[in-house]
Amino acid sequence: MLYYLFRFLEQFGISGSHIWGYISFRALLALILSLTISAWFGEHFIKYLKKKQITETQRDASIDPFGVKKIGVPSMGGVIIIVAILIPVLLLGRLRNIYLILMMVTTLWLGFLGGMDDYIKIFKRNKDGLKGKYKIIGQVGIGLIVGITLWASPDVKINENLAIEQQNGQEVVIKHRPEARKSLKTTIPFVKGHNFDYSWFTKWMGPYRSAAAWVLFVIITIFIVTAVSNGANLNDGMDGMCAGNSAIIGVALGILAYVSSHINFAAYLNIMFIPGSQELVVFFCAFVGALIGFLWYNAYPAQIFMGDTGSLTIGGIIGVGAIIIHKELLLPILCGIFFVESLSVIMQVYYYKLGKHRGVKQRIFKRTPIHDAFRTQDSQLDPDCKYLIKAPHTPKHESKITIRFWIITIILAALTIITLKIR
Repeated sequence: MLYYLFRFLEQFGISGSHIWGYISFRALLALILSLTISAWFGEHFIKYLKKKQITETQRDASIDPFGVKKIGVPSMGGVIIIVAILIPVLLLGRLRNIYLILMMVTTLWLGFLGGMDDYIKIFKRNKDGLKGKYKIIGQVGIGLIVGITLWASPDVKINENLAIEQQNGQEVVIKHRPEARKSLKTTIPFVKGHNFDYSWFTKWMGPYRSAAAWVLFVIITIFIVTAVSNGANLNDGMDGMCAGNSAIIGVALGILAYVSSHINFAAYLNIMFIPGSQELVVFFCAFVGALIGFLWYNAYPAQIFMGDTGSLTIGGIIGVGAIIIHKELLLPILCGIFFVESLSVIMQVYYYKLGKHRGVKQRIFKRTPIHDAFRTQDSQLDPDCKYLIKAPHTPKHESKITIRFWIITIILAALTIITLKIR
């Protein structure tokens, strides 16, 4: 809103109005504003939740070797994150931008879905929360909306890879395709040209190749949004864990969005130039600011939990943001922590069921998601169960595990950005 106001005032020559046209100014202002809102609103929101006794049912204290009992801690802290994201974006973003609209719809949609889950856990005293099938339906729904919108919207276009060449001693941007157009290409790491075209899978379909490829793209979009959303949800098991990891991932996506929206940087890195994606920089700055402000209260010992209201929303934002800037195939690296958390649960369940059919009680890890294995004592294990991996034998404190996971995510984020130059 403020963007449009000051752009209007610029027509009358009012000093300083032009600065609102700079993406760097609006992005950094969004970061500061979201952090401030998150910290200020968080304090009042926590007091309100405590007054109304809106707290989560006690988490499993048996897995904490240090005996920390998290009773009476308010949940639904994701509301703080959502409010701190949306207000700066509404004030500072270009609200007619299709990418910004998709990000806001994703935030509200998954925020509502996670809120329903937290409502059932808190008010209905049902620790299982919303049934899994309804969560999946909600995640598939937003993935379908995003995929179809990117397919159908005329505003979603890219310029394929650009390159800078030397002509008469000067650097000149060479466009491989002079016009912006719809494309099914996405960035793939470690490959010259960085591009992979989804229509490669459907080339055997002749005249239906393009339509089939877009259907495939929608399916992949649904899978990515669901997978990353659930990965973030599984990662939300320790104070500050998910918020810190997601803030780091948000910084990396903000950088990727910026270079994708800047014609010279896109040319230098030989990646797709995506007009309009600069508004995602504003969104991701607000996203990072909201998470850092939330960490003020969520860091160990937590004064509030984000709940599914926060974790499902965070994962969805990351997934949709990566898809919009055609960097979804970099997510296994960037969101490596989420990927490992999800994989550990899948492996554990499969291995346990495999043993159950043979009458053997067996597990791979001491506990899953994998972060729980690092704080579980050997004395807490089932003596009748066979474990493939019992390490570590000395349990780690929750805050140490959290910070070490942050460090790993920082390394993965750096590797993700470096892949743009490794080919």
